[in-house]
Amino acid sequence: MGLAQAVQGAALVAPEQFERFRQHIDPVWVEEAVVATGFASIRRRRLPADQVIWLVVGMALMRNESIQRVATLLNVALPARKGATDVAPSALTQARQRLGDEPMEYLFQTTASTWAHRSAKAHAWHGLSVYALDGTTVRVPDSPDNWSQFGGSQGNGTRAGSAYPTIRAVALMAARSHLLAGVRFGPYATGEVTLAAELWSQLPEDSIVIVDRNFTAVRDLLEIATGENNRHWLVRAKAQMKPVPLQHLGTNDELVELPVTRHMRASNSRPMPEAVRMRAIRYKRPGFRPGVLLTSLLDAKKYPAQQIVQLYHERWEIELGYDEIKTHLLDRQEAIRSRTPQGVRQEVWGILLAYNLVRVEMERAAHEAGVEPTRISFVNALALIRTAWLVWSTPPLAPGRIPEHLLDLRRHLGLLLLPKRRSERRHPRVVKIKMSNYDKKWVKRPPP
Repeated sequence: MGLAQAVQGAALVAPEQFERFRQHIDPVWVEEAVVATGFASIRRRRLPADQVIWLVVGMALMRNESIQRVATLLNVALPARKGATDVAPSALTQARQRLGDEPMEYLFQTTASTWAHRSAKAHAWHGLSVYALDGTTVRVPDSPDNWSQFGGSQGNGTRAGSAYPTIRAVALMAARSHLLAGVRFGPYATGEVTLAAELWSQLPEDSIVIVDRNFTAVRDLLEIATGENNRHWLVRAKAQMKPVPLQHLGTNDELVELPVTRHMRASNSRPMPEAVRMRAIRYKRPGFRPGVLLTSLLDAKKYPAQQIVQLYHERWEIELGYDEIKTHLLDRQEAIRSRTPQGVRQEVWGILLAYNLVRVEMERAAHEAGVEPTRISFVNALALIRTAWLVWSTPPLAPGRIPEHLLDLRRHLGLLLLPKRRSERRHPRVVKIKMSNYDKKWVKRPPP
């Protein structure tokens, strides 16, 4: 069945099924987001806060539409007088300014912690919920306020700096469903390790987080392992790391100890041991350089080395998640819309919330189809949801009722299955040569 046929054949959800949607975004959560952040008075205005929240989410889902058209499609209007059918663009801008970014952040954090942790627990590995953590950057509109608030790369003399103001973000993601569990972002100059430090506390017990080599600071590893019960980490070792062997556990598998420098112990406010005990697993994939994995999973019988190697490569799921957001949800646009720092923060939280809303629907469809959530095509699912949103906007529905009808998409998302991934495919990381109309000046280097 084609996409158009799937949309044409969609039947609206019966009112009694709305209770199922409450498992996604409970209307109480929206009310809490408004009240807890001090914006309850907005509900007495022409544009209530809940409608403005859905407007921000709609802006993320319909990137190619103007804000005024998004409002029209969502029926975001409370006529002030008889015969008024829509809201002026200036009123939409003012409503967004009054709402601010805090209610959007509150709503994202509330929904993300519920959806992602539930999903990670349902798709566990050896009884451990699997998470991935990594950083990225997002360009924002070129305005003096955004440059002042977020900054960008300054360049290094031979390479120009950022053409746009840029925010730096770090996300904690349920690796097997791509649902975001937590996100921190800030100015470009803020380090990823600094942002990640605010996310470690969100890891639940009985979990493992797969991180990039950039996050191998002993302070962070101890923060993960000494938090909730049975929290673990998995990371690829840096070349300069020299752990001390303690015990042989198997082929290319040993128990090691990484010394903690006196300076690090003195600079940390919390007591730190003289050394951190971990497990080192050496491996080599065909076509790639040899590597060493470090992990806090010390039981070699319960957690076999080969299975840990396979698990580590699920870290790339977060890279696929970033691609889904930046390439497909944002349609590869140079930057997001908002020209003020508050608008940028509000819009980013709306984008993250919209992404999770699509992903949670895909997970439900995958469950009904009996496959993993990553077997559902995000590109086709997003296209189907966008098309259905346009279809359901005639006759117009209240914004809060639009997501109610997304429940009906599960039947059709089940038809959008991706083929199983081919494990034999290899894609080594390479750097593309930048195309230029000018000749390159090749420097002849002496042989090594």
